[in-house]
Amino acid sequence: MNDWLIDDERLPLERKSLLPGAGFFTPDSFDEEQAEAEARERIEGASVIVVADPDADGLACVALVREALGEAALVPASPHELDDAIEHLEKYAEDGAQVFICDLCPDERDDLEGLDALAERTSIRWFDHHQWGDDIAADVESLGVDLVVGDSEEECTADVTLRSLEYDFDDRFAELAAVTRDHDLWLREDERSDDLADYAHWEEPEAYVEVVAEHGADLPEEVEAFLAERRIEKEALIEKATERAVIKEVNGWSVAVTYGRCSQNEVAENMRERGADATVVVKPAGSASLRGTDAFARCHEVAAQVNGGGHPKASGCKPDIYEDMLDYAHHWSTQGAVAKQVILNAFRQLEPEEEDEEGVETEL
Repeated sequence: MNDWLIDDERLPLERKSLLPGAGFFTPDSFDEEQAEAEARERIEGASVIVVADPDADGLACVALVREALGEAALVPASPHELDDAIEHLEKYAEDGAQVFICDLCPDERDDLEGLDALAERTSIRWFDHHQWGDDIAADVESLGVDLVVGDSEEECTADVTLRSLEYDFDDRFAELAAVTRDHDLWLREDERSDDLADYAHWEEPEAYVEVVAEHGADLPEEVEAFLAERRIEKEALIEKATERAVIKEVNGWSVAVTYGRCSQNEVAENMRERGADATVVVKPAGSASLRGTDAFARCHEVAAQVNGGGHPKASGCKPDIYEDMLDYAHHWSTQGAVAKQVILNAFRQLEPEEEDEEGVETEL
């Protein structure tokens, strides 16, 4: 395929918002080979290794571990790459290495394949704040893993890491965790939290860790200038997705549904201001982000039905509906029509809630 066809720089904004980025068109087999080679290079010979989601929360954990222990190899892994990361650790980690797994939650037992063998010859500490099933948590702890899972309504994983490491951190690291929490829990009380989230998204993980380790949550001027430039297009893509959104009434909830390459949190905030209880943002690559409000805190239950998981008010999923490239062509040309319907059906399948004697809603 001609590189020109997937060159983001030449695409008009409208078309760019409808199509996935160039990385989508790279075969998974190639990505997996490259990821394993990079992981091997990072892991071999390292005495401390951190596997972390490369968002602001996961990368803050890396900065904390490095501050406390003086060094740590970073192995970035998104939630759906957790099983691969564990496999790479099992293959290449040195005996006696200290392994930290941060801001990642296994959706099913298959995600943990190889963890038992890894635990036999390394020490593993696992810090997280997602919604863990009791059975999976028990499986992990039975291997001797030090598992600490914070309350997803109160803490981000940086908070968990900060309080779990035996180290007297400078105030800037406590502040970094607090500002990271502000975005990760979608509190929106500190304007710096959007800066951290955007910078983690646009910058290479190692560079992000280096900057926040030195500056904490107060990013330097050159980073602020970089963010300002990148946000011009970001805001335009948010506007496109917001314009496409429609609100559906589902089981008594107002659910906004839209499609596009965009920052889902800002789109969800726009829809909340328009009265949506929950927002579904279907992405051109086939995945979707779910965002809730105080009126709907069951996003993780919806996502669990559609090959995903996460938090009550922030989750992600990828419907298992893509058999070949024709399905993706249909996905792009219909702006995610099938994925939208599958996810809305998951809302419809939720068990109703009942009120207790004091009038507070509780799950059945």
